[in-house]
This record gives sequence, structure tokens and C-alpha cells, in this order.
Amino acid sequence: MRELDTNNHSVFAMYYHLVLVVKYRRKVIDDNISARLQEIFKNIQGKYNITLLEWNHDVDHVHILFKAHPNTEISKFINAYKSASSRLIKKEFSMIKEKLWKEYFWARSFCLLTTGGVPIDIIKRYIESQGR
Repeated sequence: MRELDTNNHSVFAMYYHLVLVVKYRRKVIDDNISARLQEIFKNIQGKYNITLLEWNHDVDHVHILFKAHPNTEISKFINAYKSASSRLIKKEFSMIKEKLWKEYFWARSFCLLTTGGVPIDIIKRYIESQGR
């Protein structure tokens, strides 16, 4: 059974699996870039009532498991995260500009899945195994 979160008026368990892909599937994510992307996520998450639970990457995408509150505007969070992380990553890692010559780091689309009845530890293990 999942732990339930609460606020003033509700009890909830809202878990999401987000996959973000680099524009043109360019292979630019290494451990350093992934760590910085994760740090940016953590810096933004509080404003949107989101909590990061698991993070992993492959060379051209990231897998993120997070939980949210019922009042969280998830699409606004994702857009804010993609915008901020794109700007910062391209500024801090100059080699990215060679592989992504336009303004975007992330592909326009993303994959967002609710975790349904799947136990969180199974999803965590799946995300941990990515990139191996």
C-alpha cells in the first residue's frame, strides 16, 4: 500500500513517471549533465508541490518519478522545467551547442504516465535499470 499524502482538504497519492527526450534524440546526456538536470528539477519542484522520488538517464532521455498534489499544474511545471533546464544546460555546457544548434534542448513532446496500481518500488527499479 502506498503512503497517502494530505493537505487541508484531501488525502491523495498522485505518482507520475515522466520521460523527457533530447531534441533530435541527440546523445548529449552524461552523468554530469544528468546531475545538473536533476539539481534544476529539485530547485523548481517546491513551487509546484512536486517531490522527486527517482531519477535516471540514458544518453538521449531522462526518466523521472515524482509525486504531486491535487492542485499541482503539472503541464505548467513541465514547461517551466524544460525551459529553465534548457537555458541553463546550454549556458553551462558549451559542447551542447555543437550538437543542438537551435534554441531547444528538449524535444517538444514528452511522455507522462500515471503509475496506476503498479507498486512504486517496481517503477523505481525500472527507472534505476535505464541506461544499462
